[in-house]
Parts: sequence; structure tokens; C-alpha cells
Amino acid sequence: MFFNDHKNNFLSKKLLNKQTIENLVKLIHLHPNESYNIFSLLTLCKSISVFKVLDDPIKTKIIENMSSNEKMDFLNNLSVDDRVSFLENLPNHFLKYLIQYLNTEEKKKTLMSLGYPENSVGRLMIPYYLAVEKDWKVQEVLDHIRKEVKDSNFIEIIYIVDQDGKLIDNIKIKEFLLVDPTIKVSVIMDNQNPVSLKVTDTEEEATKIFSINNRVSLPVVDDQNHLLGIVTIDDILWVLNENYRENFQKIGGMEVINQSYLHVPLFKLIKKRAGWLILLFVGEMFTTTVMQQFSSVLEKAIVLSIFIPLVVSSGGNSGSQASSLIIQAMALGEVKIKDWWLVMQREIICGFCLGSILGMTGFIRIITWHHTNLVNYGSHWLLIGLTIFFSLVGIVLWGTLSGSMLPFIIKKFKGDPASSSAPFVATLVDVVGLIIYFSISYMILSGTLL
Repeated sequence: MFFNDHKNNFLSKKLLNKQTIENLVKLIHLHPNESYNIFSLLTLCKSISVFKVLDDPIKTKIIENMSSNEKMDFLNNLSVDDRVSFLENLPNHFLKYLIQYLNTEEKKKTLMSLGYPENSVGRLMIPYYLAVEKDWKVQEVLDHIRKEVKDSNFIEIIYIVDQDGKLIDNIKIKEFLLVDPTIKVSVIMDNQNPVSLKVTDTEEEATKIFSINNRVSLPVVDDQNHLLGIVTIDDILWVLNENYRENFQKIGGMEVINQSYLHVPLFKLIKKRAGWLILLFVGEMFTTTVMQQFSSVLEKAIVLSIFIPLVVSSGGNSGSQASSLIIQAMALGEVKIKDWWLVMQREIICGFCLGSILGMTGFIRIITWHHTNLVNYGSHWLLIGLTIFFSLVGIVLWGTLSGSMLPFIIKKFKGDPASSSAPFVATLVDVVGLIIYFSISYMILSGTLL
């Protein structure tokens, strides 16, 4: 293979390190069996950036092929959050094996992060920050920065702590550069409670706080307000990207796949998709049951069967719209569980108006087709038109109502609102929609066609 033949070739190494992270990731995914050989030609900085976005199986393969010294060097240079993101998905025996390659300080930080709940700020936290006390002089702070900056890439904000390590303020580094170096830090403090994250906050809560405060990093504190570390915007962006992918898959009606599509084993891909499809299929079987119950109605008025796809799909579409809007609003923090009543009122109005618009469109279609002799609906064409009108009003109203309320119900029972996916809503609306359609048909057409 090319990479084996040129592993020590200077030109190959130079060429690879000039590539973008995206191109390197694609190259490794295209040649998974050569992943270690490619990876070994990268500089440490480049390899760390590439490692972060690789699929877990490839990450594991690369680490397994490293020598003991390579493992030690690489794992100790990974950021804590990237290291924890990789280690937490490993079997316990392999996790314990790799932990031994960490130095004492990095091992302590990693084990501490692994102890925090999944999806908590503690898992994202970087235990590197610059902290000073308010009694320090500005010159002392600047000297401290020069000394510590070698070990930290995050010096936008300087954190002010008391003697117990509790956070009392934070000041942008530029403030120290614009004042007299002989004054004390306390002089330039604004004495306002600094915005911070609790170590037990969820990733969702952290994302909201970042978006509100427009910061590139935020301090992380415990229940006693002790400064523990920071979370940076790049980690939040990574979380948003992962959550977007997960929610998109859930909305599509399937289990989450945490790998790129082409690298998911075929059996696993089938397994992830089969569960939801079986559940939805069983749900759709109720539509057959409903149609069997109303078979006598269909036998007397065959014309009604023509409009079943039209009216039922309209309910599913409206339900999917409502569900998607509410899930997005919940994710952005615009809607809380306590807002369910307000949402219901709005969706009832929306559902009625949308149903009326679609119902009138269907009614006009029947009149037009009948009077232009495209379709002969018989002497009771007006009643058929009214049936379609009122059915669409009722089904679309039900679709918007169920689509908007399902996320609240699932959220109330500690579930993921994204699970009230479009296929799930559509299945629910299909079953109830048929009942609504046949019930209205029976009421309007009874004594004529029925």
C-alpha cells in the first residue's frame, strides 16, 4: 500500500500535513485499514484535530496500533473533553488499560470528568484557566499570564477568585493592558455577579446560556461557587452539531446512529431502523381495522374511498408541521412545559384556519371537476363536497393539536421530544383521521348515499 511504502518519506508527510482537517478525515475514512499509517505521519497538533472528528471504531483502531510511547504522548496531549469523549464509549477493560498511560495530573482530571453525569457541563469542562486574587496588582497579573500562557490556550478572560478559590468576578484581558500596572485588581472589578455554569448543568442549559451571553468561554463552578474550569464555544458548537444529528435521525423515526452512514455496519443499520418501522407498522395496522369497521359505508359510497389519501395525508402533514415547530421551540428554550395551554390555544386556531383553507380548496375542486364533467359525482355532489370540507377541518385540527401536544407529553415523562417524530405523528393522525372522516361521512350522507 502507498502509506506503508512511504511512511518515512518526507514528501508524503509534508503533503499530508498541508491538507485540511476535512480532507484528512475523508482520507482516513476511505482507507480505514491504513488509518494508523496516515495518522502517524501527521504532526501532533494536526493529529489531535483530526482525531476529534473521526468515528469511534477508527479512533480505537488508531490507538490500538500505537506503541506505548505513542499512546502516552498522544493521550496526555489530548484536551480533557476530547479524551473523555473517546474514553467514555470504550469497554471497561480497555478504558482501564488506556488510563494507565496518563500522567498523574491528567489521570486525575480525566477520572474527575468521567465521574460527572453524561451530557453534563462537567464532561465538557476544561480544567485550564487563569485565576488571580483581587488584591494582586495588575503587574503581578501580567507576570502571571506570561508564565502560565505556555500551558493554556484560553486567556481571553481572567477569573478573580477569593482565598478559598470561589469565583467573584471575571475581567477581559484587555482591561489589564489599558490601566496603570501599579493598581490593584479590585479597582477594575465591576463587582457584578459573573455569568457562570454549574458543573451539573446539562449541555442544553449551557447552550442557552452561551447564546444569551455571546461569550467564547464561560467559567464552571460547583454548588459552593468554587471555580473548577471553563467551557469553550467550540465545545458548545460540537454539542449542537451532535444534537442536531441525533434529533434529525429521531424526527425521521429511527434510533440514533453515532457514525457516518457509510461506516455503519449493515446489520447495525438495519437493527437501528427496524424497531421504529415495526412500531409504526403495527400502528398503521389500526387503519386497516378502522376501514374494516366502516366497510359497509365504503360499499354503499365507493366515491368516499377516492378521497381517503387526500384527507388523511393532510392531517399527517399538518401534524408533522406542528410537531417540528414545537420541538424546535423547546430545543431553543422558547417554549416550556408550562406553556402547553397557550400552545394548545394557538394550535386550535391554526388547525381550524388551515383545515378551513384546505377544506374550501377540496370543496372547490369537487364543484369544478363535477361541473366540467371531468368526474361525475352524481346527484349528491354537494353533500360529498361538504363531507370533504368538514372532514378536512376536523382532521387538520386533530393533526395540529396532536402534533403540538405530543412533545409536551413526552417531555413531561422525561423523554426526548424529538421522539414524537413525524412518522409517529403521521401514524397517529392516520388512524384517528379515518375515524373522523367516516364519522362525518355517515352524519352528512346518512339517508342519501348511506
